[in-house]
Amino acid sequence: MVKKFQEKLAYWLSNTAIFRYAFFGMLLIMPIINLFILPGVDIYSLYLLAVIFLGIGFSNRPFIIVLAISTLVVLLRLFIQYKMFPSAILISLWIVYALMTYISYNMENLYQKKKKASLDIIVALSKSLDSRDKYTATHSENVAKYATLIAKEMKLSSKQCDNIYIGGLLHDIGKIGIPENVLTKSGCLTDEEYTTIKRHPVIGYETIKHISSFQGTQGVLDMVLYHHERYDGKGYPEGLSAQEIPLAARILSVADSYDAMTSKRAYRDHMEIEYVYQEFIKNKGTQFDPTVVDAFLVILKKEQAT
Repeated sequence: MVKKFQEKLAYWLSNTAIFRYAFFGMLLIMPIINLFILPGVDIYSLYLLAVIFLGIGFSNRPFIIVLAISTLVVLLRLFIQYKMFPSAILISLWIVYALMTYISYNMENLYQKKKKASLDIIVALSKSLDSRDKYTATHSENVAKYATLIAKEMKLSSKQCDNIYIGGLLHDIGKIGIPENVLTKSGCLTDEEYTTIKRHPVIGYETIKHISSFQGTQGVLDMVLYHHERYDGKGYPEGLSAQEIPLAARILSVADSYDAMTSKRAYRDHMEIEYVYQEFIKNKGTQFDPTVVDAFLVILKKEQAT
């Protein structure tokens, strides 16, 4: 319960839109409190909190615009408190508010740059893995894209969608431990080779399980480990079934299968979209989660209509 609360709190704190709403909310409510509800109570320090929210919430806007809005907040506070603009107080307050706005603005920008750098590293890693086989050069990116579309169609939170995108990029990372001759073989795999390639989910899980940002309930580890499980319990590595399989992994299974079927491989040509469509309908409730398939078929229909 505590961990879920911490994850939820972390999500809210990482969402700049929340800070924008908080800024406008405070800007609307505080003058009403000052003038009509608690006219004699000093809550003017809350205006400083408002400009901190301003800096975080509008960190993607030019700083000069953010600074101008911060200046308006200073003027609003002075007018409500003194009904005038004393120059000495105005200058001192403006310096303090401008400084807090600048600090919060830059801290949020540093956080976003670090987050983007981490995603760029993950994308580069997935591309390097896919490049081992010319037939799967964009596989991980395609899987990540379709898995995210499914998650959005199923109305999952933006945080869950972000995690599913990352899981899609990393789902085949375990293939780094599979011999090249097995991965790129043009003919049928022997039983021994098939057993070898079935190890890649566990290898992938063991490779990234110690990364702290992937631990907990965010789903990335689940997607790497369980994306080859089947809804009927006949998958691998653990033979989980139905709701035992984490939702993110059930979503990834559909996206992974779609890209595999519609892409040209060393051992076969790509499959026609109508055939793929029927395969998903046929395998609802056996290989795939019916709810996930239904959401994905809606996406396919939208794509075909455009």
